[in-house]
Formats: sequence, structure tokens, C-alpha cells
Amino acid sequence: MTRFRIRLSLTILGLISVVMVLTGGFFAKVLEQSYLDTMQELLGRESRFIAESIRQPEQLADSVLLAERVRRFSPDGEVRVTVIDRTGTVLYDSESDPTHMENHAARPEFSAALRGGTGMSRRYSGTLGYDMLYVAVPIRSEATVIGAVRSAMSMEEITRTIHRMWYSLITGLFVTLVVGSLIVSKISSNISRPIEEITRVARNITQRQFESRVKLKAKDEIGQLADAINFMASSLEQQMYAISENQQRLTGVLTNMTSGVLFVSENRRIMLVNPAVEKLLGTSANELIGKLHIEAGKNFGLSRYIDRCIDTGEKFRQEVHIYYPEERILDVHFAPYINFKGEAKGVVTVLHDITEIRRLEKMRSNFVTNVSHELRTPITSIKGFTETLLDGAMYDEETCRNFLQIIYDESERLFRMIRDILDLSKIEQKKIPLDIRRLNVHQLIHDLAALLQEQVQRKNLSLNLPEMAEVWLHTDRDSLHQILLNLVSNAIAYTPEGGTITISVEQDQERTIIRVSDTGIGIPEEDLGRIFERFYRVDKARARDSGGTGLGLSIVKHLVENLDGQISVESKEGVGTTFTVSLPQRA
Repeated sequence: MTRFRIRLSLTILGLISVVMVLTGGFFAKVLEQSYLDTMQELLGRESRFIAESIRQPEQLADSVLLAERVRRFSPDGEVRVTVIDRTGTVLYDSESDPTHMENHAARPEFSAALRGGTGMSRRYSGTLGYDMLYVAVPIRSEATVIGAVRSAMSMEEITRTIHRMWYSLITGLFVTLVVGSLIVSKISSNISRPIEEITRVARNITQRQFESRVKLKAKDEIGQLADAINFMASSLEQQMYAISENQQRLTGVLTNMTSGVLFVSENRRIMLVNPAVEKLLGTSANELIGKLHIEAGKNFGLSRYIDRCIDTGEKFRQEVHIYYPEERILDVHFAPYINFKGEAKGVVTVLHDITEIRRLEKMRSNFVTNVSHELRTPITSIKGFTETLLDGAMYDEETCRNFLQIIYDESERLFRMIRDILDLSKIEQKKIPLDIRRLNVHQLIHDLAALLQEQVQRKNLSLNLPEMAEVWLHTDRDSLHQILLNLVSNAIAYTPEGGTITISVEQDQERTIIRVSDTGIGIPEEDLGRIFERFYRVDKARARDSGGTGLGLSIVKHLVENLDGQISVESKEGVGTTFTVSLPQRA
């Protein structure tokens, strides 16, 4: 803006200088011309007076008489008078000896006078050494021009006058420029300062400093411009605040969505992803944004549907399998993005992870199948033995007693299965209330051992218990009792005669860890990941012989999770199995 102020000042000063120079030059020229005209008039008048007094040819022939006549009409020496005959010979000159002067026939003013008019010329006089103004008039004798009278005056005075005028003009111009510089500087400052202020605010607005305002009190056009800039800044501030708020809301929604949102532009490059997409695709946003979707997504099926949506502009839904970074099943919604002009500018893709839903559906289907299969076996047995009894076996007392015992055992097994299913359902739905109390874990284990002592002795097993001590834990007694009962019962069922079952307890400030180990048949490594599933059995025939329902470990897992604990298993086939239950120390 300083350059603008300098340019404005120089422009105004230049205009002033040009106007003054042109005006001074014009007046100098007018003054000079006016002076010349006046001198020409005076010289012409004097020459005519002299010409009238020497009209007779004999007067021109007598040099003494001629000189006397001329001095009578031109006594002072300011005007140089020269009398010339028709041939150009100088007959008289008031300042030089005519005999030493050259012929004047070629002088322009003399030539004009001989033609009967008044001749005028301005030139340098070699005789006198300075500029002279010459005016010549004809001398007539009757109607014949017999010579000419020329009057001349020095131009030195007028030249000095013109020079003084130019000097005054230059001095005045310099003074005017000095004074004008101060005035113009003030004027340009008054003009440029508001523009600088408006420019500053405009620049701040471009840098998102919308609170900037133009501080001017002027009422002219500049003031109106400042008011318009302030109104624009205020409007932009409100709009940008609204945009920022909307962007923050959108960012918050996208960030906290469990579903993935992926925006692909019309040139098939990824422009927007939320954290859920990063998790689903196993790639960070920095590695996705700006890349082609087929390159970044690493899934041909997903990319194929995105291309289809871009090409056709249709909205549809599709189930997609992805295998990186892990296998997932996605329910994906594809919809074209339409801008305010109605043009398709990309695809909005919403990804829902339904892997767990599909797993639960499969688990539910397997559960129904397993329940049907498990219930069919005892019901078939009961029905078969009942029909046998009705067909006549009931009259054989021993056979009848054996069949009725089998029917009773199968009914009991059916009852336990239904009870476990109901218990498992209540546990999953958290309908079993927890009664958190402080209890001695060692005391609970010893009470459980006394309850199972008969089964342990029947199989000649060794049951190793932790030494009686005070190990306190805040938890639900019934749930912990059920957990340990199921684990120890499993250990008894799958440990051969003469084996050993060990229960140990460890405790720190945060958790209590209970381990149930046995030297039983063990679990194959490929089955370890599924033993907590409903009705899953490693050895189904052996499990049914032991009276198990296949739901015990599933119940244990859900009970542990209800207590905010964790359960894990380690096993080696033919060596034994160890279940580890970790429970938090509740305050």
C-alpha cells in the first residue's frame, strides 16, 4: 500500500508540474508575442514618419541632409534607423558607418518593403552582436518606391524579461512541489489509510480471522465500503461457525459410528473414511485416502460393487465377504452421491459388520439341531423301552425292573438337560441376580470337596486341595460354587481310576486365580477352541455314558463372564487338562 501512496503522490505532483509548465510556457509565449507586436507597431510607426520626411530623391542623395532629417524624428539612440536605396545600398545608419556596411538587397524585411509592404524580421545582428527586431517600410516618391527605411531595436531586454519569467516559473514550480508534496502526502495518506485498513481486514478474512473489523467512521463511499466489508466479515464468521459446528457434528458421528463409512469420488479414488473402516479393512486412513479403491480396499468383490454403483448410479445393498486382515461378513449399502446440480459425483458406501450376527445365527441353528438331537436320544429310549414293556416285557419282573430303571435314568438325564438349557438361558440374559458378598475361597473349595467326596472315592481318585487359609473374595457365592462344581465334576468324569485332581488358588491385589487340574484323557488341540460351545463334546459316546448334557462348560463360561472374570484352558491329550478362572477383587 506504500507503493500506491507513492504512485498517487507522484501522479498528483506530476500533474501539477505539467499544468504549471504548460501554463507558464503559454503565458511566456503570449507575453513575448505581445511585446514583439508592440515593438513592431512602434518601430513601424517611427519608420513611416521618417519615410514621409524623406520622400524626395534629392534628399536621399544628400547624406548630410538625410542624416539631419532622420535625427530630427529619431533623436534618441534606442532605435537603430537605417535608410537603404532601391538597390540595397545603405545610405544612412544611426549606429554604423554606411560605407562599411554590406548591401542589404537580400535582407527579407528590405525585400518586403520594396514590394510596397511592411517587412519584419528577427535575427542576429553580426554588426552589433545580439538579436535585433527589424521593421522596414517603403519610401515612396509619388507612386514609385525609391528605397526603404528600416528601424531596429535590440531583443536583449525582452530576452532578459523572458528569462526572468522562466526563472520565476521554475522557482514557483519548486516551491509549489515542496508545498504540494506535503499537501499531497496528507491527501494520499487520507485516501490510502482506509484502503490499507480494508485490505488488512480482507487479508485477515482470507486467513480465517473472521473477527477482524474495519475501524472507520467516514460517511463517504469509503465508509460505505468499510461497512460492507464489516457486514461481510460478520456474515462469514456466522456461516463458518455454522459450517464448523456441522463439520464437528459430522466428524463426531462418523468417528463414533460402529458402521464403516467410505466415500469414493467419481474418479474412483477414496476421499473419506471413518475409524470403523480402518478397523474393518485393517488399513489406516492415511494409506487409504487418495488411492484407487480397488488398490486400497484389497477386496475384488467390494470394488466391483463400488464400480457398479458409479457406472449405473443405482442404490442397492449387498453382502460381501472380506478376507483381510481377517475373514468378515459385511452388509454393505451402496448409494450414489448427488451434488446440488443433480450430478453423480461419487459413491457413499456404508459397511456393517454382521460376522457376529451370522455366527450367532449359525450357533442358534446348531443349537436347535443339537437340542433336537440330544432330546431325541432319551425320548427314543423312553419310547422304545415303554413299547417293549407294553408288548409283554412288563410281566417279567426282572426285565421290567431293568427297563424301568433305564426309563428313569433317561428321564433324569432329560430333566437335567432341560434344566441346564433353562439355566444357560437365564445366565445369558443376566436374569440370575448376583448377591456379591465377602467369602473365603478356601472354605468354599473344601465344602465342595466334601460334597463330591463319594464320587472321588468311587473312582479311586486323589483330590488335592489348597491348605485351609483365609483367602477372601467379593463375589456371588452361588455362581462361584456352580463354576467349581461343573469344573471338578468334569475332571472326575474324564479322569481314569487312580488319577489325580488338583485345585489351587493364587491371589494378588487385583485378581484371584483358581485352577482345576486333572490327569485325565485330555482334550485334542483342534477341539480346545470349541469346548465352551453348547452341546460340543470331544468324545460324545463317553460324555453320554458319564451322564453329561454338553452344556456344563458353556454354563461355566457365561457365569465367569457375569462375574467380570476370564476363563482359559490348557490341555494335552493323554496327559491332562487345566482350567484357569480369573476373578477380579471387588471393592
